Amino acid sequence: MSLLISVAVMATEICTMKSLDFSKTQKSVEKNEDKKPQTGTPMNKKVITEDMITNKTENGYNLNFDVNKNYTIKTATVNGKTITYRAYENIVYVAKPVDIAYQTINIYIPEEYFKNKSVGKYNAKSAPIFFPNTVGGYMPGAAGVPGNGRDGKPDASLVALSNGYVVASPGARGRTLEKDGKYTGKAPAVIIDLKAAVRYLRYNDDKMPGRADRIISNGTSAGGAVSALLGATGNSKDYEPYLKEIGALKARDDIYAVSAYCPITNLENPNTAYKWMFNNVKTYKKIEISMLDYNVERKYTEGTLTDDEILRSNDLKKMFPDYVNSLKLKDKNGKLLTLDENGNGSFKEQIKQYYIDSANTALKKGTDLSEFEFLTIKNGKVVDLDYDKYIAYMGRQKTPGAFDNVDLSTGENNEFGDETTNNKHFTQYMLEHSTVNGTMADKKIIKMMNPMNYIGSSKVKYWRIRHGAIDKDTSLAIPAILAIKLENLGKKVDFASPWATPHSGDYDLTKLFGWIDKVVAEGR
Repeated sequence: MSLLISVAVMATEICTMKSLDFSKTQKSVEKNEDKKPQTGTPMNKKVITEDMITNKTENGYNLNFDVNKNYTIKTATVNGKTITYRAYENIVYVAKPVDIAYQTINIYIPEEYFKNKSVGKYNAKSAPIFFPNTVGGYMPGAAGVPGNGRDGKPDASLVALSNGYVVASPGARGRTLEKDGKYTGKAPAVIIDLKAAVRYLRYNDDKMPGRADRIISNGTSAGGAVSALLGATGNSKDYEPYLKEIGALKARDDIYAVSAYCPITNLENPNTAYKWMFNNVKTYKKIEISMLDYNVERKYTEGTLTDDEILRSNDLKKMFPDYVNSLKLKDKNGKLLTLDENGNGSFKEQIKQYYIDSANTALKKGTDLSEFEFLTIKNGKVVDLDYDKYIAYMGRQKTPGAFDNVDLSTGENNEFGDETTNNKHFTQYMLEHSTVNGTMADKKIIKMMNPMNYIGSSKVKYWRIRHGAIDKDTSLAIPAILAIKLENLGKKVDFASPWATPHSGDYDLTKLFGWIDKVVAEGR
C-alpha cells in the first residue's frame, strides 16, 4: 500500500491564511485538494513471496528474459476498445536481492507484437518502453500492475499499452524497510533499484519486444524525484558499488526521456525555497490522513507557527537568494534570474509568470476565473497576478523544517538514515539547530540523491515536468529550478504548473503520451 501511504507522508499539512478574506477562493482550493489525486500506477496489494517469483531457480534467479515462459494473457478496456497483452510478473531483476517484495519488475507487452502486427504507431521493434515507478514519500514501492485508477479510469500503464508501448513497472526499496535488525531501504536504495531494473531491460533488449534505448520513466512526488534522478545520473560511476552489491547486470542504465510529476527533489534546498515562498503565511491547516480498505479519509487541523518556527522560517528564507544566485539561471531571453537579499528579483517574477501562464491556459479552456480577486483580467487575458495574495490564497501546508526538521521528524529525515540509524539530518542549518542531537547523513549519499548534481553530464534530452498551481508540498521554485537549469543546458523541457491542480500526477495522460510520441519520433 506504498502509493496511498505516500499521500499521507508527503501531503501532511495544509493551511489557510486567516488574515485575509479569501474564504470563497480558499473553498475552491480545498475543493480541488479533496479530489482523489491520480498518483501513478495502482498499488500491488499482494505480498510477494519466494514461491511467487517467476524467475526463481535452484541456483538463484535467472536474469535472462524469455518471452515464451511465465506469462498470462490479460485483457482490458481502454476508451471502449479491448486490448490484449501478455503479463510477465514478479521477476527479480538482480542476482542478490535484499528484498524480493520490492526488487521485482512487471513487464507487459501487447499481444499483437507476437503476431507481427502493429499497435498504433508502433510494432515489436519500434515500441518505446514506458517505465512507471510507484514510489511515494520515499516509501517502498512494489512493481505496478495496470488497472483503473481511483477515479475509475484506465491508469497510465493501461493507456500506454493501448498506445502500443511496452510497459515495465519496477519495484524499489524504501525508507521504512527492515531486515535482521538493519534498515535496508535508506538512500540511495531507491535509485539503485531503479537503475538495476533499467539494466535488466537493456541486458534483455534483444530477447523482448520494445526498444531499451527508448525507455521513458514516469513518477509522482518522490516518484517524480527519482524519475528525474534516474534521467540525470545515467551510467554514473558513483552508483556502481551499490549496483554491484545487489548483483545488478552489467549493462547501461541511462534512459531516453523523463516524465516527473510534482517532484520532491533537490532535497538540500526545499526548506529554504519553501520559507522563501510561504514565509509571510503564519497559519497552517494540516491534513491528518487515515485509511480504511485503501480509502483515504482527511481530517483538517488548524494551527499557528510558534515563535521558534517563525525565527527558523526567517532564517531559512534569507538563505534562499544565495542559492538561486549561485546557479546563474537564465530565462528564455538569456536574462539572469536572480534574487536580492529580501527575496525579490527576476527569479521571483519568473515564478509569478508561471502562475499567470497557468491561469491563461485555464482561461482559454473556458474556466471561469472571475472569482479570483488576485488576478487582473483584461480583454479575456490574465495580465497580472498579485503574488503575495496568491500565496496567501494557497496557504501554508508545512511548518518550518518541512523536509529536514530540527526533531528529525520528516520522511526525508527518515530517507537519509542508514543501516543502524533511522533518521538523519541532511542540511547544515538543521544539524546546527537539532533538538535531538541528530547526526549528518553521508555527504556522498546526499549528493547521489540530487539530480542537480548530475544533469550537467546527463545525455537525456527530453524532460517533462509538472507541478500543480496549488501544490504546496514543495515550493514551485524547486521544480522550476530544475526545469530552467535543464533548459540552460540545452535540453528540451516541457514545464508547466496546471491551474487548480494539487499535489498529484498522471492527470493529463493524453498530453503525456502525445509528448512521448513526439519525442520518440524526434529521436528516429
